[in-house]
Amino acid sequence: MRVLLDTHTFLWWNSSQGSRLSVPAREILADIETDGLVSVVSAYEIAIKAARGALELPAEPSRYVPDRLARHGFVALSIEMRHVLRAGALPPIHRDPFDRLLVAQAQLEGIPIITADTAIGQYDVEVIW
Repeated sequence: MRVLLDTHTFLWWNSSQGSRLSVPAREILADIETDGLVSVVSAYEIAIKAARGALELPAEPSRYVPDRLARHGFVALSIEMRHVLRAGALPPIHRDPFDRLLVAQAQLEGIPIITADTAIGQYDVEVIW
């Protein structure tokens, strides 16, 4: 199964806050058959929040994100022009541009997104939580 991790899902899975994830989310992420994708936009969001002091990490984002991707066998999902254009065309349900891009990527890649964000579930996208 291919899944897209929301930024908070990636962060919680990689921290002591893993228990904040739902049981289905934890089971899917722990399954060795799962292909977990982490969008490049999530890395960007993490870097921005860390630089502002709004997110504490045990290492600089430039080390933390690639290390955690490798540790869990997650794959970075690049941002393509079609993703950006779809994100811009989405209804204004969610104001967060990072989340709008994640929705667009999940839609266009035909994969569910693991997220606790209820606003994302208002879009035409499969949500696992």
